[in-house]
Amino acid sequence: MANGSFSVFPNERFVDLGLYQYGWEQCAPMYSYGPHVRNHFLFHYVLAGDGVLEVTRPAGGTDYFPVKAGEGFMIFPRQVTTYYTGEEHPWQYAWVEFDGLRVKETLDLAGISQLNPIYRPSARDLAAQLRQEMLYIGQSRDLTPLHLIGHLYLLLDLMTRSSSSRKTLQSGKMQDFYVREATSFIEQNFQNDISVEDIAAFCNLNRSYFGKIFRDAVGKSPQEFLIQYRMTKAAELLKLTELAVKDISNAVGYPNQLHFSRAFKSIYGISPRQWRAENRIIS
Repeated sequence: MANGSFSVFPNERFVDLGLYQYGWEQCAPMYSYGPHVRNHFLFHYVLAGDGVLEVTRPAGGTDYFPVKAGEGFMIFPRQVTTYYTGEEHPWQYAWVEFDGLRVKETLDLAGISQLNPIYRPSARDLAAQLRQEMLYIGQSRDLTPLHLIGHLYLLLDLMTRSSSSRKTLQSGKMQDFYVREATSFIEQNFQNDISVEDIAAFCNLNRSYFGKIFRDAVGKSPQEFLIQYRMTKAAELLKLTELAVKDISNAVGYPNQLHFSRAFKSIYGISPRQWRAENRIIS
């Protein structure tokens, strides 16, 4: 990287849509990154130059997606990817890493999936606005979390409306009601000893059917969502309170501190104590 900007989002409280990191880069010629696996969604919007996204399929084999200026590429959680640019026209791009309950629905509407991870615009005016939002977020360092989350919502709205793969919205589906009921139950009971069976029972649904409609709507299994929600709350407590790690473990539904530490590391990549040391807000 010859030039760029990198920022870590300073807040872990947003569940519907959360921002993790963002920035922009002017890549050096022949720049490459990967193979790598991400915990969250990562979108690159190419401002200039051209390059290639490589995606390793779970069953074996690799897909190659050329990406040029005015286009973008989405990297999905737990997906093995490598991306690289050439020598004559290296990439310049802005990028955002994000996640949340609403992401899967939004990307479905935009027609962006693991099989079709490339954003190509069909509306020039909306694409120009998306470009401005990417630059605005990527170059913002001192704005409030709510302000940045607002612009992330605008970015995803523009992506949905301008994507050449855009799909027609189907509203009023019964499964959306059940997913809202499930997430509300999790928000109110995450600190208790609850299971997927408990959530399905609250919705009066068979566990298997509940798991299917939840994954289809959210992009995560109910268990994965519950763990991520608990770890989001744990990160908030680690950052903002003086509570001991074992007390935070109990507060987010993990009586066993070892199990809590393993779950936290699966989401954030480091232990709770190390994460606190790196992210602690000093009053």
